[in-house]
Amino acid sequence: MTLLERTAENKTAFTIRDIPVHGDLVLSPMDGVSDAPFRELTRSLGSALSYTEFINAIDILNGYPYLEEHLYFSEQERPVVYQIFDDDPERLVKAAHRLRERCPDIIDVNMGCSARCVSGRGAGAALLRTPEKIARIFSTLTRELDIPITGKIRLGWDATSRNYLEIAHIIEDNGGALIAVHARTKEQGYNGEVDWDAIGEIKQAIRIPVLGNGDVKTVADIERIQAQTGCDGVMIGRAAIGNPWIFSRLERNQVPPALVRTTLRRHLDANIEFYGVDRGLTLFRKHLKRYLAPYDVPRSVLGAMLTSTDPAMVWSLLDQILPG
Repeated sequence: MTLLERTAENKTAFTIRDIPVHGDLVLSPMDGVSDAPFRELTRSLGSALSYTEFINAIDILNGYPYLEEHLYFSEQERPVVYQIFDDDPERLVKAAHRLRERCPDIIDVNMGCSARCVSGRGAGAALLRTPEKIARIFSTLTRELDIPITGKIRLGWDATSRNYLEIAHIIEDNGGALIAVHARTKEQGYNGEVDWDAIGEIKQAIRIPVLGNGDVKTVADIERIQAQTGCDGVMIGRAAIGNPWIFSRLERNQVPPALVRTTLRRHLDANIEFYGVDRGLTLFRKHLKRYLAPYDVPRSVLGAMLTSTDPAMVWSLLDQILPG
């Protein structure tokens, strides 16, 4: 069944202002992961939205070598969300206007990135420390642009400043159309225990849709976070690497080797078509390693696959692991 056929079958899970979303699972924006080939693959398997990798507002305005790759999307991916980040409200708004010319469906403001290179300059999760800045960003964007503006947040900067309810109200009160919540603080990064109850508090406090995110690794986790929080949808990040079938609500051990093989080949072919042979193979390595993680692959074979510059050699070695 094609994505369009499945979309027609599915009921609307929630709406982002006037945009219906036909599904409750969404691939999280991830730098170096949620590129066009992977987004298209996960959309075909059930992810209901396409968030791009986050894009620096400075790069949008000034340009950089890979900008076009990061901004590309196909029509079949819609609804498409451009995610942007910056610490300067005026520059961020200018960048959003520039992106609007490319006709995305939604623009999302990143307020969740914990990486030092982002939060250290006051962007990403560091914006949570300046609620007045967030209010300026959302009030200006929602006033000046004609498409929905959304945000992705964490619970706060650290355990002493968990201001997620304040931030959620600011986003909603200033016209934001959806909030995605990673249930950790910036200080936690991707470690420590998630607090799904905080997502539930946000859901109870506001009227716009809420996506829950954080430690959703299995289909059972999807069911638990939905039951525990009442969230409108679930955003899945790192767990989708090597298991894009989670968007079809399949546990990894339910995916037969033949399907792994065909999906892996489809994904790599798309990477090579999009990036060219050399970069396509190089950028696929992180996916390949995770696709093959459940199998007893000799280190020498895995090493050869991960360093190969020849697609034919990769397929030859794959035939040894997953015969077609």
